Amino acid sequence: MFVDSHVNLHSDKYAEDLEAVIARAREAGVDAMLTISDQLSSTDAIAAIAAKDPLIWRSVGVHPHFAKDYSDLPAKTLIAMAADEDVVGIGECGLDFYYEYSDRDVQEPVFRAHIRASRETGLPLIIHTRDADEIMTELLENEHREGAFTPLLHCYTGGPQLAEAALRLGGYISFSGIITFKNAADVRAIAEATPLDRLIIETDCPYLAPVPMRGRRNEPSYVVHVAEKLAEIKGVTTDEIEKATTDNFFRLFSKARDPRKAS
Repeated sequence: MFVDSHVNLHSDKYAEDLEAVIARAREAGVDAMLTISDQLSSTDAIAAIAAKDPLIWRSVGVHPHFAKDYSDLPAKTLIAMAADEDVVGIGECGLDFYYEYSDRDVQEPVFRAHIRASRETGLPLIIHTRDADEIMTELLENEHREGAFTPLLHCYTGGPQLAEAALRLGGYISFSGIITFKNAADVRAIAEATPLDRLIIETDCPYLAPVPMRGRRNEPSYVVHVAEKLAEIKGVTTDEIEKATTDNFFRLFSKARDPRKAS
């Protein structure tokens, strides 16, 4: 079985055919997925999707684009929300200095609240980072000295320094359809260098459809194409990538029930 570790199923892109999208994922062998919070106002919609399927889990958190709307967010709010049984991760959260839809001085304290929630709950920290490698590296290392938490660099497109720092902290790196893009040699190099037991795969759908689906709305069934490309990069079989990334997902998101171990 494959797991798509980062989907946005509450997107209005799926408003007309979400059930069919999930059915196609299952037909492709993508039996489980993690649907991600972008902002707390989306919580009810995300929870309603997860409640219908025991193999769809969810996260709680605020994307840095929306940090300006949650500038006073306390960690205790996230901690309380994370008590729900189907919540297995904190985020997506982080720093985005490319778009800067929220000011930098707002993004950082909101991100730190997520780190505290991850540390307190023991749930993985799902990190969005763009054009912020140096600051993100320093922030993660400094916060880790205050108390351990497990970072996941989602849809990774940063440089080797940040990737290496996350791995040193016991973290994981997730790769999306970007690794199939012609101009993504730098990202493929980091995927090649990442240990097999620290790799996760995702679509980040409905965005970033992989080759050969470029130009279409992305969906969870396409994560198989990410796995195939990752197998090529690592010089292993797609079956090996399937097993490794699924094992890694359930090791990282240990609150999620692994159906392969069901009695």
